[in-house]
Amino acid sequence: MRAGELAGCRGRLEEFAGEVFAPLVRRDQRAKGGLYLRGLLLDGRRKSMQPMAERLGIDHQQLQQFMTSSTWPVQDVRDRLAWRAVRVVRPQVWVVDDTGFPKDGTASPGVARQYSGTLGKVGNCQIGVSLHAASDTASCPLTWRLFLPASWDGPDAVARRNSCRIPAGEHHRPKWRLALEMLDELAGIGLRPAALVADAGYGANADFRRGLEDRGLAYVLQVKGEMTGYPKDAEPHQPAYGGLGPRPLPRYRTRPVSLREHVLAAGRHQGRALTWRKGSKASMNSHFVLVQVRLAGRRPKPAQDGTIPLSWLIAQWPEGADEPVKYWVSNLPADIPAKDLVRLAKSRWRIEHDYREMKTALGLDHFEGRSFAGWHRHVTLVTAAHLFLTEQRRSPKAPARA
Repeated sequence: MRAGELAGCRGRLEEFAGEVFAPLVRRDQRAKGGLYLRGLLLDGRRKSMQPMAERLGIDHQQLQQFMTSSTWPVQDVRDRLAWRAVRVVRPQVWVVDDTGFPKDGTASPGVARQYSGTLGKVGNCQIGVSLHAASDTASCPLTWRLFLPASWDGPDAVARRNSCRIPAGEHHRPKWRLALEMLDELAGIGLRPAALVADAGYGANADFRRGLEDRGLAYVLQVKGEMTGYPKDAEPHQPAYGGLGPRPLPRYRTRPVSLREHVLAAGRHQGRALTWRKGSKASMNSHFVLVQVRLAGRRPKPAQDGTIPLSWLIAQWPEGADEPVKYWVSNLPADIPAKDLVRLAKSRWRIEHDYREMKTALGLDHFEGRSFAGWHRHVTLVTAAHLFLTEQRRSPKAPARA
């Protein structure tokens, strides 16, 4: 936003900052939080602390001290942001995703040579895992976690961990585990999704799917066609008990086949053309085949009689393609309309919009600090700036330029 635009919405920004930073008991901390927020919103190529301080006309050490050494309850600020985002966005789904933060050196917390979807390859970067509230018209992050690769654990990493002030209880955990922890964190303040959406990096993980089911959460998750399942009419068989040892568990006699084979067996003619949203130029639509299967593989959660619950298998099979190009699975009820399943499966596009706006306009990946806490504070305040812009766009009396 230009200085004049920011001045024009100063009252709304002060009201927003007053609520968001209310958990900060010290007046100077609340003031610095407001300054950092203004610095992120003001136009400028770099949104690291020194360039922002120059645009604000202050000593950058004020911002540096607030982000790195001051003690303020970032989790309380996040909780307020999450509740406010849910009220503003009115989400139909929550989306789990992650994004890369390219780095030149090796000193930033969590930096390593690792695959990043942002880069489209293995590169030197940090990875942030985020959870977003999303509807057809708006979306906003709810919370974040910095992924720590395994190289940041163990004796060889002690010096780097100490330099970045990584808490003793923070260690390498897979991204899907971080996602479950964020869901538990938000459930602890009374927020739960109507349904959860994620890409194949999460959906293909049986432990993640089981974790969602154990929490009673509905999901629509992208998966790979190589994942296996049994047909809808498959039934488990109870082997005879020989009288010695524990009774054998019920099991399916037939071998599971890949999800790709299930859809090919059904045939493209069993599907239909479905529209999931209206784009800026035309409606977004494709051909989809939907069948019900019983997912196999590791960690299925069968009933006492050994029956594996039915899941929806959604396959996108465009005209002219020899086979489906994308697959999703869902534990939503059998009577849900096909158009709703497809619309939910395709909800992730909004999160790419979030990442793009936060990086290009709000400096999400511009943080140059070296502390673990500082990274989480920066992404939290970028989330606040993004939510403020979202609120302005959704208010007809207060347009805001991204």
